[in-house]
Amino acid sequence: MATFRKRLGPNGKTVWQVQVIRVGHPGQYRTFDTKGKAEAWARQIEAAMDRGEWADRAEGDRTALASAMERYAREIIPQKAPSTQIRDRRRINTLRRYPIARFALSKLGGKEVADYILQRQKDGVGGNAIRLDLALISHLYTVARSAWGMAYLTNPVPLAKTARPRVPSGRKRRLADGEEERLLAASPPALRAVIRFALATCMRLVEISELTWEHVNIMQRSAYLPTTKNEDPRTVPLSREALAVLKSIPRRLEGPVFGMTENAISLAWQRARHAAGIKGLTFHDLRHEAISRLFERTDLDAMEIARISGHRTLSMLSRYTHLRAHHLAQRLDGVARGQVRTDKKKGNRSA
Repeated sequence: MATFRKRLGPNGKTVWQVQVIRVGHPGQYRTFDTKGKAEAWARQIEAAMDRGEWADRAEGDRTALASAMERYAREIIPQKAPSTQIRDRRRINTLRRYPIARFALSKLGGKEVADYILQRQKDGVGGNAIRLDLALISHLYTVARSAWGMAYLTNPVPLAKTARPRVPSGRKRRLADGEEERLLAASPPALRAVIRFALATCMRLVEISELTWEHVNIMQRSAYLPTTKNEDPRTVPLSREALAVLKSIPRRLEGPVFGMTENAISLAWQRARHAAGIKGLTFHDLRHEAISRLFERTDLDAMEIARISGHRTLSMLSRYTHLRAHHLAQRLDGVARGQVRTDKKKGNRSA
């Protein structure tokens, strides 16, 4: 049975202390500014204990999101792919600077998440980046509920569904006429090899930078990627062009195949792109270009191309596929995909 005690609180204001003692349950204590609130809380706790639905919410009440993210960084992030670990740690460092990080896990609701979204938007952060922040918070709650003994928590991210930003449409940038030649001409040899390899394999920047010779099988024409963005290892078949690139570079006994870190490639890319006078092209756009070329220039089907690119679903693969109209026109005339002509008369423009 609950017991109540009236006493003086801060600034001489009257408060009510309530305690609920039940056999088989730890004592529950709380202070309220009115007796009515104290009685309502006691009835709620006792009813939950009677139904066998009560759970000790003390940890969720005292653990702020910032503290929970520190634990998440220690226990969960090390299990992820290296590239994902870096991104998630940066995301956590950013989240901790916002007011949302000071709320207790059990007190965080849809309003607080919506406020965070609004704050990020005011800071000029894009919708996709915000959604990745929310995905991290959501997974933290999943871990807290399933592995940290806080099954009573309610994930606040779905509660802010109407405030969530829309995902921007996928990029459709491809290499325009002459851009590949200009880019290669403006690149130093090491970057030139990386660009050619990216166009020949559909591999991501981080996958190329972390590729080692021990995972390259020249005889079987394959490159094994033990860690990828979606954390599923995959084996990439190597075309004649990809093999030619590998055979053209010095073979190191250890370290990455191309001898360049992800950051080094990014910086070299920016310099080469500027020197070539090319605007609006990212290194990741080479992946779009490579996948689109597989559809245009080979007879591989969608499932085979998805195995090469590492996309789990055909819907995701379609976001990376941007076919040129003049190639489709040739297909309408009955030209096989592998026979589609890539040369265009002077003055024609890509669709």
